[in-house]
Amino acid sequence: MSPQPPPGSDLWQGHKPGDGAVYTRICPTGLAGSNALGVGQLPFQTFWAATAPTVAVDPRVVAQQAVDKMLLAGPRIDINPKPGGKGLVGMPVWMAADTAKTTWGPNSASASAGGVTVTATATVSRVVWDMGDGTSVTCTTPGTVYKKSFGLKASPDCGHVYAQPSDQQQGGTYPVTATSTWTVDWQVNGGGENGTLTAVRQSGVQLTIVESQAVNS
Repeated sequence: MSPQPPPGSDLWQGHKPGDGAVYTRICPTGLAGSNALGVGQLPFQTFWAATAPTVAVDPRVVAQQAVDKMLLAGPRIDINPKPGGKGLVGMPVWMAADTAKTTWGPNSASASAGGVTVTATATVSRVVWDMGDGTSVTCTTPGTVYKKSFGLKASPDCGHVYAQPSDQQQGGTYPVTATSTWTVDWQVNGGGENGTLTAVRQSGVQLTIVESQAVNS
């Protein structure tokens, strides 16, 4: 505790100041001591000990701190037809995600607490595309960015075809949402415990899809 209780306090449990110390332990799921709790406070225990208690560090918590340093973001979407333009019913849509460090990985960071240092490396393992028409497409690659030279071909790894125009949707567009799942492998520096975490990030665009119109000569 800081400051320590005054001499004669019951918290010393019969000991004198300087003979060990009085400590406060926060107990998120444990038992509260005899101290009254205020609104919004966690239960805690106050006790005397001859030596400072050892504080166990959960490396998974430190790993999450490393993940927080990475500033992982949702997919940076590259889709054809482009948002603001118009696509056609029955024509291939190409979906791709940028492969930057913060949007695809690999992305690494380290964090330390209580003498434990953990290094974590995050990489996107999949992107689930909610196309806004009731269907979803799962892609385990970043996808292929469309080029004019591809013509009317379908994407080789991450594509979709709309069967209906978007004029019946709110705003007249399909809301396309890309949700990336980051797989984070972490390791305690110097060997020892390791594990895996996941993180989910999301981004989206709006697509306008119309019926093709026949041209009369």
